[in-house]
Amino acid sequence: MIGEMDADSVVGYFRGKSILITGSTGFLGKVLVEKILRVQPDVKKLYLLIRAPDAESAKLRIQTEIIGREIFHVLKEKHGVQFNNFIEEKICPLLGDIIYENFGLDNAQLEELSKDIDVIVNGAATTNFFERYDVAFDVNVLGVKHVCAFAAKCPKLKMLLHVSTGVKP
Repeated sequence: MIGEMDADSVVGYFRGKSILITGSTGFLGKVLVEKILRVQPDVKKLYLLIRAPDAESAKLRIQTEIIGREIFHVLKEKHGVQFNNFIEEKICPLLGDIIYENFGLDNAQLEELSKDIDVIVNGAATTNFFERYDVAFDVNVLGVKHVCAFAAKCPKLKMLLHVSTGVKP
């Protein structure tokens, strides 16, 4: 069991950090995003890698599938009318997908992102036991490879956390 002192040090660790989160629209991803924003509002930035056809659709997915969920009720109450400003300051949508090398980001985006990232949490995966083999392989295997390759390009990286689904292709 984590003691109060240990929990405080974990919370303190995220102050001023930039975190890349994959799989943020999934169940665990939403919980992680909300928890970080609630317990450490001084996190520098949460970069959320979002699959979408364009930037506007990525923002809409964040709004409807993450921020708009009931779990964010406490944060909305805490920040009141400043909630949207807080979210815009802390969350940066990244249009991309882990199935692509460099997440499908262009070189300028990739370079800027790699210089800012302190922590990567890879929670993207398919948990569908009946998924086509090639789709499951792309996400659950090649996706991890691409996340690791990106991590190697991040000079400030202090931690890479991979959350496994347990689903094997």
